Amino acid sequence: MGLAMGKKSWRGKGAAAIAALLIVAGCGGNGNNEGSGGSAAASPGASAPATASAAGGQAADLGKVKLVLDWTPNTNHTGLYVAADQGYWKKRGLDVEIVLPPESGADQMVATGAADFGVGAQEGLTLARENDMPIVSLAAIIQHNTSGFASPADKNIKEPKDFEGHSYGGWGSPAEQAVIGSMMQQQGADVNKVKFVNAGTADFFTAIQKDIDFEWIFYAWTGIEAEQRGIQLNMVYLSDFDKRLDYYTPVLTTSEKMIAGKPDVVRAFVEGASEGYQYAIDHPAEAADMLIKANPDLNADLVKASQAWLSPKYKDDAPRWGEQKREVWSGYAEFLKEHELLAKDLDYDAMFTNEFLPQP
Repeated sequence: MGLAMGKKSWRGKGAAAIAALLIVAGCGGNGNNEGSGGSAAASPGASAPATASAAGGQAADLGKVKLVLDWTPNTNHTGLYVAADQGYWKKRGLDVEIVLPPESGADQMVATGAADFGVGAQEGLTLARENDMPIVSLAAIIQHNTSGFASPADKNIKEPKDFEGHSYGGWGSPAEQAVIGSMMQQQGADVNKVKFVNAGTADFFTAIQKDIDFEWIFYAWTGIEAEQRGIQLNMVYLSDFDKRLDYYTPVLTTSEKMIAGKPDVVRAFVEGASEGYQYAIDHPAEAADMLIKANPDLNADLVKASQAWLSPKYKDDAPRWGEQKREVWSGYAEFLKEHELLAKDLDYDAMFTNEFLPQP
């Protein structure tokens, strides 16, 4: 995974995250047991020292921390690059290094302490918690799930029942078949009539030229790129067919150990990120330029178009950027349990926290 994911045009990142966690679990990531004691969401900010804010005064020197991305840089990450560019972390006394994910994935780095913060997704974090990896979500980067199943318009795949008789390109994760099957079942369609193909490293645009009819993509990137290429797509969004699939992806993460031991650092990090994303909401064009400046190899036209589409969706209908709801966390876990992809009951309140977000 890691860098290779960027070559897949952002397709099916959710499924890729699940597959990665299954691999991590099989490797027995026991290094995560450090700092796993106690509920992460039990008012973690209650005894936290106040961090010097942007309002004035000299911020305490909180030192250097490492933030690992989930993917190659893209518009999901814009607020982070804005925070770095505009000094939103620096004025809070924090020096943040942004790094790309290794093959083992961002969640593993956060769980073991190799990175202080990460970009993850609810689907991956849920399976991490099942495997006793003490990762906690600090903020929802995007308020609603913008992923879905994309196909060229000439395939005439407009709703889940149309998946029958077509080939799906993915990673072979059981979660992919569960999601597709649950959506088809609502319309009386049979998932066994879908041909599941391992698409390998081919990106979406290469795959659909071969034997793939539809794939799981994030519209903000691959969908916008299709528009720029003049390729008309049909989209079947997950959130349209099961409320439980309107989960948080991506999210900002840290470990229980960081929350317990360095709540002032966690607060400074989240406050700076929040300010960065708010800037990206209010100034999408300028924010896109900052992402491009930090990553000049990106397609500038794609970044700008993607940012214009995505910026209103960061906060959407939430009272503040980053806000998370318990029912979203419990809903997705219940979906996994229903499809026998989650064997353990989880403490949903320990999986996420809103305590470090600035007040609305």
